[in-house]
Amino acid sequence: MNGKGNQVQRRRRFASWPAGIALLVLAGACTAIPSAAPVRVASSPAVAALPASPPPRPAPVAVAPSSRPSPALVSIIETLGRNFNGSVGIAVQRVDAGWTVAHNGNKLFPQQSVSKLWVAMTMLDAVDRGKITLDTPVMIRPADLTLFHQPIAAMVKGSGYQTSLRDLFYRAMTQSDNTANDSVLRTVGGPEAVRGYLARRFFGPESIRFGPGERLLQSQTAGLTWSQEMSQGRRFYTARANLPRSVREKALDAYLANPIDGASPLAIVNALSKLKKGDMLSPSSTQLLLSTMSEAKTGPQRIKAGVPAGWTYLHKTGTGQDLAPRSTGYNDVGIMTAPDGTSYAIAVMIGETTLAIPQRWELMQSVARAVAALHRK
Repeated sequence: MNGKGNQVQRRRRFASWPAGIALLVLAGACTAIPSAAPVRVASSPAVAALPASPPPRPAPVAVAPSSRPSPALVSIIETLGRNFNGSVGIAVQRVDAGWTVAHNGNKLFPQQSVSKLWVAMTMLDAVDRGKITLDTPVMIRPADLTLFHQPIAAMVKGSGYQTSLRDLFYRAMTQSDNTANDSVLRTVGGPEAVRGYLARRFFGPESIRFGPGERLLQSQTAGLTWSQEMSQGRRFYTARANLPRSVREKALDAYLANPIDGASPLAIVNALSKLKKGDMLSPSSTQLLLSTMSEAKTGPQRIKAGVPAGWTYLHKTGTGQDLAPRSTGYNDVGIMTAPDGTSYAIAVMIGETTLAIPQRWELMQSVARAVAALHRK
């Protein structure tokens, strides 16, 4: 679609919104501060000039969090989700108040690399319980390599690459390195350990599922049977390209209809809120995970690009496979914090769409702009 066509499409979409909402989302809210009215001072007898003293600063006023979301935010989130050309789930939860706004909030969407969050939490929970330490040495061998994004593969020479659990955790969360993440997963006990951790925090498979690991997840989604040689170079891509399109479509459709790594946006923002409040891990592990998420290099044009100056955003992204013209599992979830310290857990999960990447960015950024514009409204 050309630039003019995109502009017409946006005008039609925003024209259906309630008055003023389109401007809020596209430009943010601008609050005018009225000028102080002039003050007349009565004349007095001349006295010796005294040094001017600054007026006393007013004491900060504590504002109790609203027990319910702004109706405008509810309307914006619903409109964004409804007008999006594709399958999308959106959820926003204010951490201190507990209220939530959602569109398709209970539907299970493919997580893809969002699920690295649960691996990291399971690892840190094991650290909290004294089962392992972050300095645990780990050897990455050629047989441990996975597929797609795995920068650590360049370091695996000969018999392998020696590193630590701490390094692998950092690579998985900031670079979304698949091989690093699968190595952490093996160290903590595999998929069942992650599912057990989630269950102890009251997240079952009806709300957050955890798949079989990167290699089996991606090969099944493509319609392939995994073999370790696919981890080398572009062999996985070649094997996938050689499949009949009908095989790929059948496998992808089955995955989207019942994603083995599915999670609902509502469950994800609930888990993120619990993490922020310290209910998922010890204080030290909570701080480590949040600070590491703040260093994520992935998805700078997703939700993060809509976060205004003065706010912070820490997050985890996920990106699934494409089968033109369809893209799947395009996600961003995280915690957005205002200058006054108020935090919002946010999840935008695009299960399937034919829209170009900039249009997906536009949706995600619009959610961030709406949250900021309507903060304390």
